[in-house]
Amino acid sequence: MQTKENSSNKIENRGEKRQISSIKGIFFVLFSMFFSLSATAQCAMCRAALESEGNTVKAEAVNDGIVYLMGIPYVLVGIVGYVVYRMYRKKKVA
Repeated sequence: MQTKENSSNKIENRGEKRQISSIKGIFFVLFSMFFSLSATAQCAMCRAALESEGNTVKAEAVNDGIVYLMGIPYVLVGIVGYVVYRMYRKKKVA
Protein backbone atom coordinates (compact mmCIF):
# COMPACT_ATOMS: atom_id res chain seq x y z
CA MET A 1 0.00 0.00 0.00
CA GLN A 2 1.40 3.37 -1.01
CA THR A 3 1.45 6.30 1.29
CA LYS A 4 0.96 9.89 0.27
CA GLU A 5 4.65 10.50 0.81
CA ASN A 6 5.70 7.75 -1.64
CA SER A 7 3.18 8.96 -4.17
CA SER A 8 4.43 12.56 -3.98
CA ASN A 9 8.05 11.38 -4.24
CA LYS A 10 7.23 9.47 -7.42
CA ILE A 11 5.53 12.53 -8.90
CA GLU A 12 8.56 14.69 -8.04
CA ASN A 13 10.91 12.12 -9.60
CA ARG A 14 8.85 12.12 -12.80
CA GLY A 15 9.01 15.91 -12.92
CA GLU A 16 12.77 15.88 -12.45
CA LYS A 17 13.21 13.23 -15.13
CA ARG A 18 11.02 15.19 -17.53
CA GLN A 19 13.01 18.36 -16.84
CA ILE A 20 16.33 16.58 -17.42
CA SER A 21 14.95 15.07 -20.62
CA SER A 22 13.84 18.52 -21.80
CA ILE A 23 17.26 20.00 -21.06
CA LYS A 24 18.94 17.18 -23.01
CA GLY A 25 16.61 17.79 -25.95
CA ILE A 26 17.29 21.53 -25.99
CA PHE A 27 21.05 20.91 -25.75
CA PHE A 28 20.88 18.43 -28.65
CA VAL A 29 18.96 20.87 -30.87
CA LEU A 30 21.33 23.76 -30.10
CA PHE A 31 24.39 21.57 -30.59
CA SER A 32 23.02 20.32 -33.91
CA MET A 33 22.29 23.84 -35.13
CA PHE A 34 25.65 25.37 -34.25
CA PHE A 35 27.93 22.44 -35.02
CA SER A 36 26.45 21.03 -38.19
CA LEU A 37 28.61 19.35 -40.77
CA SER A 38 28.70 20.35 -44.37
CA ALA A 39 26.92 17.82 -46.57
CA THR A 40 27.15 17.22 -50.28
CA ALA A 41 23.98 15.54 -51.38
CA GLN A 42 24.40 14.89 -55.07
CA CYS A 43 23.68 11.76 -56.96
CA ALA A 44 26.52 10.40 -59.07
CA MET A 45 25.07 11.71 -62.34
CA CYS A 46 24.56 15.25 -61.01
CA ARG A 47 28.06 15.33 -59.55
CA ALA A 48 29.64 14.16 -62.82
CA ALA A 49 27.71 16.70 -64.88
CA LEU A 50 28.51 19.60 -62.56
CA GLU A 51 32.19 18.74 -62.05
CA SER A 52 32.81 18.49 -65.79
CA GLU A 53 31.64 22.06 -66.34
CA GLY A 54 34.01 23.55 -63.75
CA ASN A 55 31.36 25.96 -62.44
CA THR A 56 31.61 25.60 -58.66
CA VAL A 57 28.91 28.19 -57.93
CA LYS A 58 26.39 26.16 -59.88
CA ALA A 59 27.46 22.96 -58.10
CA GLU A 60 27.05 24.60 -54.68
CA ALA A 61 23.61 25.88 -55.68
CA VAL A 62 22.52 22.39 -56.69
CA ASN A 63 23.84 21.01 -53.38
CA ASP A 64 21.93 23.63 -51.41
CA GLY A 65 18.73 22.88 -53.33
CA ILE A 66 19.04 19.16 -52.74
CA VAL A 67 19.63 19.63 -49.02
CA TYR A 68 16.67 22.03 -48.81
CA LEU A 69 14.37 19.57 -50.57
CA MET A 70 15.64 16.74 -48.36
CA GLY A 71 14.82 18.67 -45.17
CA ILE A 72 11.14 19.32 -45.92
CA PRO A 73 9.94 15.71 -45.35
CA TYR A 74 11.78 15.59 -42.01
CA VAL A 75 10.07 18.79 -40.88
CA LEU A 76 6.66 17.46 -41.91
CA VAL A 77 7.22 14.12 -40.14
CA GLY A 78 8.34 16.03 -37.04
CA ILE A 79 5.18 18.14 -37.06
CA VAL A 80 2.94 15.09 -37.48
CA GLY A 81 4.83 13.31 -34.70
CA TYR A 82 4.39 16.28 -32.38
CA VAL A 83 0.64 16.47 -33.10
CA VAL A 84 0.24 12.74 -32.42
CA TYR A 85 2.26 13.10 -29.20
CA ARG A 86 0.03 15.96 -28.03
CA MET A 87 -3.11 13.99 -28.81
CA TYR A 88 -1.77 10.95 -26.93
CA ARG A 89 -0.79 13.09 -23.97
CA LYS A 90 -4.23 14.78 -23.80
CA LYS A 91 -5.92 11.40 -23.93
CA LYS A 92 -3.67 10.06 -21.16
CA VAL A 93 -4.33 13.07 -18.87
CA ALA A 94 -8.10 13.06 -19.36
